[in-house]
Formats: sequence, C-alpha cells, structure tokens
Amino acid sequence: MACLFGAGFAGAGSGQVPEDAPDWRYLHGSALTARYRGSDSLRASRALALLESIERLPGLAGPAPRPTVTVAPTRSAMDSLVGGRLPEWAGGVAIPDRMEIIVPGGRFWPRTPYEEVRVLRHEWAHLALAHELGRLRIPRWFNEGYAEWSAGAWFDGGGWRLRVALAFGEAPPLDSVTLDWPRDRVPAELAYLLSASVVQYLVEASGTRGLEAFLAEWKRTESFDAALRGVYGGTVAQLENDWRKWVKRRYGWLAVIADSAVFWFALSAGLLAMFAVRRRYRREQMARLRAGEPPDAPEYWGEAEDLGPPVDPGPPSR
Repeated sequence: MACLFGAGFAGAGSGQVPEDAPDWRYLHGSALTARYRGSDSLRASRALALLESIERLPGLAGPAPRPTVTVAPTRSAMDSLVGGRLPEWAGGVAIPDRMEIIVPGGRFWPRTPYEEVRVLRHEWAHLALAHELGRLRIPRWFNEGYAEWSAGAWFDGGGWRLRVALAFGEAPPLDSVTLDWPRDRVPAELAYLLSASVVQYLVEASGTRGLEAFLAEWKRTESFDAALRGVYGGTVAQLENDWRKWVKRRYGWLAVIADSAVFWFALSAGLLAMFAVRRRYRREQMARLRAGEPPDAPEYWGEAEDLGPPVDPGPPSR
C-alpha cells in the first residue's frame, strides 16, 4: 500500500504499459471506472463494486473523487504503470495526480478477500484526502496514517499489534516516517501502525468533528502547522511529545502487563507450569520410594518346603 505523488515518484505512468493501450478493457460505474487486461474482469468488477459502496470518509466534507481503478496483469506491469519498482509487500498504489488506484491482478494477489477490501479502502482514502486538500502538501505520516486508520486496520487488531511491537522498543519520531518509507515489510507495517496511532490519538482527543475542523482549517490557511495550532492548540513538536506519551502509556509494557487478558493468560500459564513441575517431582519421588521398597512377593515366600512324600495320617483316633 502506498501513495505516489508526481513530484515524489519520477516518471509515474511512463512505463512499458501505456495508459491508452488498446488491449485495456473497461467497466464503467456510476462514480468511477475500472480497467483491466486479460482475465481479470472479476477482480475489476469486485473493486468497482466495493469502491462505489464506500460512504464518505471521516473528516472529509468535500465531494468524493471519481477515480480510475487499474488492475495490473503482472507485477512488472504494475511497476511499469507507476514508473518504478514497488516494494514486494505493496498491495496497491494510489496516484493522486492521476486520480488512479493500481492493484495487482488476481493471479499474483496472495492475500485474503478481507485484505483485498482493506487495501482498496486504504488507497481510496489516499485519493479522497488528496482530493479534499487539493495541491496542499500532506506530511507522509499523516497521509499514510489517515489511510490506514480509515481502512479499518487500526480497529482490527492494529492497536494490539502496535502494543506488542512497542513493548520491545520505543516509538520512533514522527519525522522518521518520511518519503523514505521502509522497503522491508516488518518496519513498514510498524510505520503504518505508528502513523495510524497519531490519527487515532487526534480522534480520541476531539472526535471526527475535530478532524473535520482540522482539515477545513488546513484548507483555509494552507498550512498544516497553523491548522494544528488553531484546532488542537499545539505545534507539531507538542503533538509529537503528547503522542509519544500517549502511545507509550497505552501500548507500552505497562499496558501489556495491565491488560486483563494478558494477565489471566500469564497467570494460567504459570499455574499450569507449576502444576506440571509439581506433578513431575511427585512422580520422581514415588519412583525413588518404590525402588527402595522390598518386592511385594519375595521369592522365598513362594518356595515350598521339601518335606518328603505326602503321608496319609489315617483316621482320627478315638
């Protein structure tokens, strides 16, 4: 999942598969168009139906965009359409300058249907946010964070995954989530979750109405910093400082320990381990005791005394 801007990704759309290639086939919906090549008509149809069913995203007040969804037949074709090589973990890409979403074809789409939906919602959020803000520059962490949060990944275990990740380290600064996006899957997943956590923090602070007011003020002042000060009452540095405290408090080690499910799981695991050790110790003790006891039936108990041939005692005396 990624968002590419013309200025940040040189040559986007100038690859080996031109946009007006004669073998593209088109599906037209009421609000967008899907195009595909080969046998990807089903995937194009699913993408078209899903994106047209998405209601207005949180915080956005303007009209929805009317994008094109391109289903790339191969990974090389997908790379060519964006003008460069995408990371292997990229499940889709949004190009706001062209109002286009590019997703891989079904033959090299290894994810589940749920993941397919999440990727499409993520890329749609990129286009919707760019359409709302026009030509304003969007910080990378906010762009990816809003898209990931809007796609629902944060509510589907994203907070718990971030909690586990942060339990073994510290949250990196926001300015590390820049255009130099991680190309490895694991760091990229953490970067997405961290970015989404900032949006979640803002929403918890003032609700989605606060987010809508922030975006409206951003459009009015054409300044991210001015809008942040005007709506949330702080600078980017103050936001980062407060966010870092919030994310450590909510998703750090103390949160993991305090989590009731984790506590009872750890307690149950500890009791089971103690029971197993105790049971093994008692078995060893019994084995040692039995080894030192005499046998239940010694050999001499079972030996018959040799008294000679049997003698008839005769009738009893009178």
